[in-house]
Amino acid sequence: MTEQAPAQRSEPVVLTIGIPDIVDALGRGMRDFRAAPLFGLFFGGTYAVGGILIVLTAYTLDMSYLSYPLAVGFALIGPFVAVGLYEVSRRRETGTPLSWGEVLGVIFAQRKRELGWMAFVTLFVLVMWMYQVRILLAIFLGAKAPGTVDKFIEILFTTPEGLMFLLVGHGVGAILALILFSLTVVSFPLLLERDLDFITAMITSVRSVTTNPGPMIGWAAVVVLLLIVSIAPMFVGLFVVLPILGHTTWHLYRKVVAPLPAQESG
Repeated sequence: MTEQAPAQRSEPVVLTIGIPDIVDALGRGMRDFRAAPLFGLFFGGTYAVGGILIVLTAYTLDMSYLSYPLAVGFALIGPFVAVGLYEVSRRRETGTPLSWGEVLGVIFAQRKRELGWMAFVTLFVLVMWMYQVRILLAIFLGAKAPGTVDKFIEILFTTPEGLMFLLVGHGVGAILALILFSLTVVSFPLLLERDLDFITAMITSVRSVTTNPGPMIGWAAVVVLLLIVSIAPMFVGLFVVLPILGHTTWHLYRKVVAPLPAQESG
């Protein structure tokens, strides 16, 4: 009597999407936020408060000139913070009742799953971002590195060294942001829904970008624009922007990654 080998799960299938799919996902994300605003405001508020505390810490340590790089870097970990929003959208999609205990419980349970490794990836990129900022400060500003925001802004926009720091710093930052976007755009919701390893999730996420470069880069541009607008007024805009982006990401994941085959679902 032969022993039957366990069935292997198929790799996630990446679909082709267009700009209308991005628009539709955004509309669905807004509807999710309107349908469950308290969840959105809670997770958006948690993210906003975290950003405010990081910037205040920089001021307390007399490193206020790092406020802008810290604010930009903090935005990179948004996909991880939005895990609770993915769960809210998933439950609304399946008609499962929403409750604080179950939504927060799903988030807490992720510490034992592969999603925790994805959190490490986002934090690693954040550390790399701040590390390159300090290196560029030393290269271009050196002894001119200021101790106040006003002096820092003056140096940035009135000296050749400051302008070069802005140019190179934003260039490197854009590359890091694009890499992180490609690695995470669908990997977090994918790991929330399916029992996969985080490497497979990241590969699937990168494939979703390379298969749909136009729509995905367009979505990345929308994300960057909304985050800049929301962070500018001391992170207050994140109360609304993060929920919309989080819910939209779930619906975008649904459009770009094919559902599980019937024999593998459940």
